[in-house]
Amino acid sequence: MTPARDVELVWHDLTPRLLEVRRVHRLSPGMVRVTFGGEQLDGFCHAAPDDHVKVFFPEPGAELPVMPTLGEDGLEPPPPGSPLPVYRDYTVRFLRPERRELDIDFALHGHGPGGSWAAQARPGQRLGILGPRGSNLVPLTFDWYVLGADETALPALAAWLERLPEDARAIARIEVANAAEEQPLTTRADADVRWLHRERGETLAAELTGLTLPAGDGYVWVAGEAGGLKPIRRHVRSLGHHKAWTEIDGYWKCGVVNLDHHEGDDRE
Repeated sequence: MTPARDVELVWHDLTPRLLEVRRVHRLSPGMVRVTFGGEQLDGFCHAAPDDHVKVFFPEPGAELPVMPTLGEDGLEPPPPGSPLPVYRDYTVRFLRPERRELDIDFALHGHGPGGSWAAQARPGQRLGILGPRGSNLVPLTFDWYVLGADETALPALAAWLERLPEDARAIARIEVANAAEEQPLTTRADADVRWLHRERGETLAAELTGLTLPAGDGYVWVAGEAGGLKPIRRHVRSLGHHKAWTEIDGYWKCGVVNLDHHEGDDRE
């Protein structure tokens, strides 16, 4: 019997939450993990590896962020003359509801509100979060999975690998600056994981446009810089891969500040 392979989108209620930093851990020279906690995490929904939240940062010199106002259609603009919320989108890395803890990995770019804040993050500071708005629930019954990410999408790819079952086959390609940015990854799946280093001229686009998809039914998930994903998207389309079984998502765009992209995980 052929297993069901429909991708389901599940929506969640939006609740603004103000959380406190509990721990800060440097994962690599260019990425830091911040653990947030608090009673307001009760009821937080996390169902898919690429779930993301909007993170609200304080203005320079401020202690607390400007939190969002919600209306029937989502975020509402603040009243004229009032401060604007400062926010970016970030992937949920780990949720430990029994401990009321949430981990988010921040890329340290030296610019942007997220990376700048994370570089000086310390316990006791507070940030706001909103979301996830929804989760794409991908069945874990495919014959294979092709996963690709740069460092901005590495938290989601790592979560993908952790969720795959023992009988899953995965091909994972990860583009980072150099060997110092590699991180330990865990998976129960039969996974072919390869790190690509930009300092050697290796890119996600060059690697994945030369990839032949395995036989059988599979799911393709790739995220990173929007411009670099265009040839990958064209290549996968040229192979006739099922559109509903493909997710190629631009988390950021070189030279463009966009509040609808991640920031580092950075969708900036």
